[in-house]
Amino acid sequence: MLIADLHIHSRYSRACSPELDLANIAKWCQIKGINLVSTGDFTHPAWIEEIKRDLEEVGNGFLKLKLPPPPTSPSGRGRNDDVRFILGTEVSCIYKHKEKTRRVHLLLFFPKISDVEKFNSALTKEGCNIRADGRPILGLSAKQILQIIKDINPKSVLIPAHAWTPWFAVFGSKSGYDSLEECFEELTPEIFAIETGLSSDPPMNWRLSALDKITLISNSDAHSLPNLGREANMFNLDIAKTNYDEFFGAIKNKDSELFLKTIEFYPEEGMYHVDGHRDCDFSCLPSQTKKLGGLCPKCKKSLTVGVLSQVEKLADRPLGYRPPDAIPYVSLVELDKIIAQTLGVKNRKSVKVQAEYEKMIKYHNEFEILLDLSYDDLAKLTTPIIVEGIKRVREGKLKITPGFDGEYGRVEIFTDDERKELQGKLL
Repeated sequence: MLIADLHIHSRYSRACSPELDLANIAKWCQIKGINLVSTGDFTHPAWIEEIKRDLEEVGNGFLKLKLPPPPTSPSGRGRNDDVRFILGTEVSCIYKHKEKTRRVHLLLFFPKISDVEKFNSALTKEGCNIRADGRPILGLSAKQILQIIKDINPKSVLIPAHAWTPWFAVFGSKSGYDSLEECFEELTPEIFAIETGLSSDPPMNWRLSALDKITLISNSDAHSLPNLGREANMFNLDIAKTNYDEFFGAIKNKDSELFLKTIEFYPEEGMYHVDGHRDCDFSCLPSQTKKLGGLCPKCKKSLTVGVLSQVEKLADRPLGYRPPDAIPYVSLVELDKIIAQTLGVKNRKSVKVQAEYEKMIKYHNEFEILLDLSYDDLAKLTTPIIVEGIKRVREGKLKITPGFDGEYGRVEIFTDDERKELQGKLL
């Protein structure tokens, strides 16, 4: 089994944790249960030097730590040298196209460090500033970037990032397009996948027949170590035996025997799921946005139109349609959030929450706990009420206040009254 997270950042990206170095990323991949992870940020000169210093190419399109640290678990389950890296990054393209300013974020992948060095050199020659941020802002179009990477290596891959995010995405309501063809023109056949992003899930994307030939993938876009794997992709592949070509072939071909499922945020939890205006603490569903003429009823400024509205705008199918070749998915809530909810603690980083988390992941990684362990096995790791919390998440029995205009949604697994009642019964 292989779990891949193809979109993360390093400490060289803005608003990212200074702890995001390669050794720590590998350590947290083991904690989470991730086998393949993007390096992130390979356009940044300092980060690519660290990649060259700390990683070695395995010869199959992946890389591993040169000096892996010891296992983080006393059980010996997994080792950090089981974690492989893939050369990946996110770039921000801001440019004028067809009389409109476009802001499109892209995920890029190469099989070799030499490809990355050629790409970085090409960007520098185009006058792009790749030193300012791990996710550079480029004055080149998405199509131009696609042409550049394919000229360097035909095996390179471009996947539109968080495709529905309002401000920075190929389908974004504020600065994107209504179709892949409008964005990439004659190069559109090179695009075989999109990243759904935290604010959308597969059923929302299945409503567009235009995406039937496109594979949906999900990644964390992690800006800190604990957020690694909050969305990911599961494959029936052995990380020690597979390679770059087979891995992307499974995605491109929607090979259901190899690409088993995506692991999803509940989309309501994403920060751009519904429409709203953060400054006024106002949010609403698409139907209400139409009644309001797209204006905030409190300040009369334009609402930020979220992912749900944009899907409604472009969809040509009802909710509930499922393409026959669709890759399955499972929706999860991260373990520390579940623990915080069951303990009635607001801050998932609290000492109390983290102590319970560390106890639980001592012998099993987080994905094993969230997806695989029986309730009897879970009961050996933790308290009955936390087991009940995991059960409710697996069954989708929770309430989520949707996110909007840059604010994450709020997950509620138990009401205060339910928590008190269950604590009395289960403790």
